Amino acid sequence: MPNVPLRAALAVVLTLAALQAPSAYAEESAAVAVTVNARAALATVPETGLGTNHAIWDSNLGTNETSDLLKAAGMKVLRYPGGSYSDIYHWADHTAPGGYVAPNTDFDTFMGGVRRTGAQAMVTANYGTGTAEEAAAWVRHANITKKYGIKYWEIGNENYGNGHYGAAWEADNHADKSPNEYARHVIAYSDAMKAVDPTIKVGAVLTTPANWPDAITGEGDSGSWNKTVLSAAGSKIDFVILHWYPGALDKTGHVPDIIQLTRDQLAKYVGPGSERIGIAMTEFNTGSNANGTNTQPGALAAADAYATLLAGGVFTVDWWNVHNGIGTVSQVEGHTDYGDFGLLSSGGCTSDGSVCEPPLNTPFAPYYALQMMSKFARPGDRFIRAATDEPAVSVHAARRPNGDLAVLLINTASGTSHPVEIDYSGFSPASGAPTVLTHTNGATTITTSSSGSATAQTLPPLSLTTLVLRPSGSQTGRPGTPGQPSVSAVTDTTATITWPAAKPGSRPIAKYEINRQHGAISEQLGETTGTGFTVANLKPGTRYTVNVIARDAGGAQSEPSPPLTFTTGTPATSSCSVKLTIQTDWASGYVAAIDLTNNGAPINGWTLNFGWPRSWQSLGSGWSGVWTQEGSAVKVVNEAGNASLATGASTTIGYVGNYSGPNVLPSVFTLNGTVCSSQ
Repeated sequence: MPNVPLRAALAVVLTLAALQAPSAYAEESAAVAVTVNARAALATVPETGLGTNHAIWDSNLGTNETSDLLKAAGMKVLRYPGGSYSDIYHWADHTAPGGYVAPNTDFDTFMGGVRRTGAQAMVTANYGTGTAEEAAAWVRHANITKKYGIKYWEIGNENYGNGHYGAAWEADNHADKSPNEYARHVIAYSDAMKAVDPTIKVGAVLTTPANWPDAITGEGDSGSWNKTVLSAAGSKIDFVILHWYPGALDKTGHVPDIIQLTRDQLAKYVGPGSERIGIAMTEFNTGSNANGTNTQPGALAAADAYATLLAGGVFTVDWWNVHNGIGTVSQVEGHTDYGDFGLLSSGGCTSDGSVCEPPLNTPFAPYYALQMMSKFARPGDRFIRAATDEPAVSVHAARRPNGDLAVLLINTASGTSHPVEIDYSGFSPASGAPTVLTHTNGATTITTSSSGSATAQTLPPLSLTTLVLRPSGSQTGRPGTPGQPSVSAVTDTTATITWPAAKPGSRPIAKYEINRQHGAISEQLGETTGTGFTVANLKPGTRYTVNVIARDAGGAQSEPSPPLTFTTGTPATSSCSVKLTIQTDWASGYVAAIDLTNNGAPINGWTLNFGWPRSWQSLGSGWSGVWTQEGSAVKVVNEAGNASLATGASTTIGYVGNYSGPNVLPSVFTLNGTVCSSQ
């Protein structure tokens, strides 16, 4: 079988790095402080959380050996027919004109592997060279004739890569390659496919925030890809599709904003009820040959990203790919990195035969990362907040329905063993050694032992460690969990939060406590005997995530409610107002205009202040004022020609903003120290 690339024209620059092998011993540092907060709940682990991609050019797609390995890794979603091949694949005759189709990779063979794995299928219908009728016939074959019960169906794959924005790797035979045309067909596909089986879920392709061509408005378009697609087709879809190849191992910090900006777009362009639309990350890979694609650094980044994405509410994260093939070969942390995006070895060699991968289906390090994820966070568990004070150590935690708690610790340090001291809030661990699962650099299995304590462990270099802890006391008789909170009447400083009542346990419920997630610390915003509360003294332009806890007459507390996230606004009225308008965006920077209006007494001389919300944002240049930046703070002082602003007068200034991550725009502006209202 030929070595088929990841995508038709994946534009990723891979740099060969000669990295030193790790030392023969590991230094030990001072103890890392770890905080685990069981009062701060995040998303529930979905049944579909862990997934991966199959491809019809892989002759081992449906084999028993491959399926059994994926089952052992805990894979719950298998995607087909494989990336960009989706837009040239015709399921009925199992052809992909212009591409290679391996034997024994037809749809029914794939479904045999899905069933043997114990997973669900994620099927991508052909948008690029197909029709709505072809997609509907596929649904009929799968769910009516074969009774496979496939729930999730995507309309195309990375269709923004059809040349409309310049780069073209995705097949698209439509004369009109605009997002408006894609949206029109999404509606037609959804209608045709759901006419066959109304129970299916249909997904539309979006651009991932801060990843090209996100935020770009193409020639002839009225807005970006996401704005256009969601505005036109939002009522017809059940989930949106993101792909993410960060190209580096330190981008997990981008994930919360990727998710939130996507949610914000859904709310803005789809409108009321948009919360019903799920987010699927149907292609993901750390994608960093220089730092380890299929060696341990890549595995650590994979576990960190999977946990963060799922904790944020993404309902499936699907690794690219099961088998992918040898790429750029390098040495990373004492092991050969084959530049292979696959979970399992393809068993191939470089073109000159100088380097060969291990035997077919040998698991690479990211395989063990996903396997560790399946042991750490199981369907039905709920992620909770956790944090450390050491950048080289990250942590995730999940509470199980039976009261147990699992903690995943990731040590990315190459030559340092990190002792950790763990503090628990809202959870009291049982005495004795916990169950400890460990995967270390170069290991070919996850080991299980009982060692250390619930509060003290030592993490080997480049390792994944999961602790499974029992609670110290009985979990019976506690109040039930309050329902999903909702928010209304959000202003710059207040918000009204309501929630469904919790079911009493062995004692009556005495009160509800409303807690803000402040990092891994819970900050109580108030308490009430009812099921609603208006929170005051909030900060303008600030994102809040809150949980509600029920407490009974004896002091026992419930599990925290599902999280609620909202953002405060700016004052409804003020002596000044600001309107920020993005004039053009190129997915790593933008030009903006700020219209500044004086609503108060006449001004002779002004200073405008605002701050960048994220560390990856900066000022490129500015005009119609004297612009400076110090840290994240930006200051604009008037020029001589616009120093005076009479009551009701306005002036317009502008700037170039740069960003290398999700672009959360500044929203709070002060004029001469007064917070302005935003238009």
